[in-house]
Amino acid sequence: MKNLFVIVLLLISSLSFAQTAEEKAQANNPLASITAFNLQQYYSSNLSGNSEATQSSYWMRFAKPTGRVLWRASLPINTYSNPELGVSRSGLGDFDLFGAYLAVSKPTLSVGIGPSLSAPTATHSSLGTGKWTAGAAAVAFASVSPQFQMGGLVIWRTDVGGDANRNDVNFMAIQPFAFWQVSNGMYFRTAPTWNFNLEKGEYNVPVGFGIGKIVKVGSTVCNFFIEPQYSVLHYGDNQAIFQLYSALNMQF
Repeated sequence: MKNLFVIVLLLISSLSFAQTAEEKAQANNPLASITAFNLQQYYSSNLSGNSEATQSSYWMRFAKPTGRVLWRASLPINTYSNPELGVSRSGLGDFDLFGAYLAVSKPTLSVGIGPSLSAPTATHSSLGTGKWTAGAAAVAFASVSPQFQMGGLVIWRTDVGGDANRNDVNFMAIQPFAFWQVSNGMYFRTAPTWNFNLEKGEYNVPVGFGIGKIVKVGSTVCNFFIEPQYSVLHYGDNQAIFQLYSALNMQF
């Protein structure tokens, strides 16, 4: 299962379907005013503090525009394995919701800002925070040209309720991204997520470079990609040193 998206990308890499320049430019836009469903995975084979441990997160993500607000709901399936300790757990993680008000919505620039919430839906204590969290998020996407797009996402949240025996939550995530369209729907990409645990002072700053393919099947724009990422700065246990980020994103 961990190589599912790799296999899919290889199978479709030679295919070419008609897409417009706008569809290719908007396929990676997190603020595209289009109903979308994404299947994304982060798989790490090397964690700080224990080189034998591995972790994986499959994200199911649904986005739906309502007027000038784009709603994005996400639910992960998390797996953590530590052979040294004889630990292996898999189950649902915490449910995530982001409501982005489109303060700017132009063909070449989109800017969204709004509340970011999460609910403690994890099926095991090690797979979630055990807390209700709330905060804010902001995202910007610029289509500099039909060939080049760039932008960034910033999320901050803190706990507002939940299990009093669990650790407090205060974290920030920053995701810069850039995409370079090549030809026939193929493109290069970088979209690492920098995580900062402000409560514990832990952090992880990876860099990444990957490749993707955009194809249109009927009226659905499908975006397949794979991006290896390596941590250049990290502090704290169970930080992903090397991880593979892959996905199938669909816009309807």
